[in-house]
Amino acid sequence: METRPIIAFDFSSKEEIEHFLQQFPIEEKLFVKIGMELFYQEGPAIVRFLRAQGHDVFLDLKLHDIPNTVKKAMRGIAKLDVTITNVHAAGGVEMMEAAKQGLIEGTSKNQIVPKLIAVTQLTSTSEKQMHQDQLIDVSLKESVLHYAKCTEKAGLEGVVCSAHEAPDIHQVTNSKFICLTPGIRPKGTTLGDQKRVMTPTKARAVGSNYIVVGRPITQANKPYQSYLQIKKEWNGEL
Repeated sequence: METRPIIAFDFSSKEEIEHFLQQFPIEEKLFVKIGMELFYQEGPAIVRFLRAQGHDVFLDLKLHDIPNTVKKAMRGIAKLDVTITNVHAAGGVEMMEAAKQGLIEGTSKNQIVPKLIAVTQLTSTSEKQMHQDQLIDVSLKESVLHYAKCTEKAGLEGVVCSAHEAPDIHQVTNSKFICLTPGIRPKGTTLGDQKRVMTPTKARAVGSNYIVVGRPITQANKPYQSYLQIKKEWNGEL
């Protein structure tokens, strides 16, 4: 289980990141998530910038396209030396297999192949929205478990899911299958646009392998202190 919470770098520029990092000791090596907003503004250079400082990166681009396109894109992502990246499980088993192959082909011999995980249902999606917008008739839980089993079949390392779904996913997949869970909120914080949320302590108890925390750290008055508090909760020290 990863001992550091992953910080969601939902910033729009390198300057914002530099300002944020100035509030942390230089020796504190973080695990950060770079999503579409930041990557589309700054490009691969922002990943290289963070890796050069010793930070681990979860590149959260949620690729979803035809298999050949995703495979080629993953060859390029592999060269960025990220720790984790992802696709949408809705792209299907063939697409996920192609993504994995692209990562393997693009990784140099002296580097570790990034972990590849798949998004099941976004934590901002309610069951009602899934029924209405995606025309999926089964329950949200059934949909998530189906996507998780397809992800395992494709040879990926795990899924992005709500912590609420982690226990059931672990029951239907292998013992090393990863559950990376966003939507983590310490007690007393606002939910924002997340609907299926959980505290760090509870997420650890139900089987989350990685947690992603954004605004409770990035928008805190004292980000480093908030980070340390959440890190202690995640590691069962509180």
